[in-house]
Amino acid sequence: MSADHKTPPDLALLQALETEVWQALVTGDAGADRARLAEDFLGVYPSGFSGKDGHSGQLDGGPTVAEYRISQARMQVYGPDMAMFCYRADYLRPGRDEWVAMYVSSLWQRDGGTWLNRFSQDTPVGGAVP
Repeated sequence: MSADHKTPPDLALLQALETEVWQALVTGDAGADRARLAEDFLGVYPSGFSGKDGHSGQLDGGPTVAEYRISQARMQVYGPDMAMFCYRADYLRPGRDEWVAMYVSSLWQRDGGTWLNRFSQDTPVGGAVP
């Protein structure tokens, strides 16, 4: 069993991967966003379902997040190549002054040597998203 391909992920790795996606939203970098999403990515959001093109396409108009914080992080490992990263995300949209809070669950899978986000679901904290 090769350590580099069969060692399960740890919380720090999953948070670093998730942070790459958030940073792409801050910088408006659709390419960086796409690079971390599986081809068959499925997002489940308060606004509905989204695939990879929809998730990355939201950046066509530039950054969608001005600032963010990840807290209450936890994970569930389903095998050496698959894990769920769950956390609370507090974020601020560009041009807004009200922070939004969501609980996020992201399923990550290693494909060869690359970790890809296969599924993500956002659940508003305390009600609907403004």
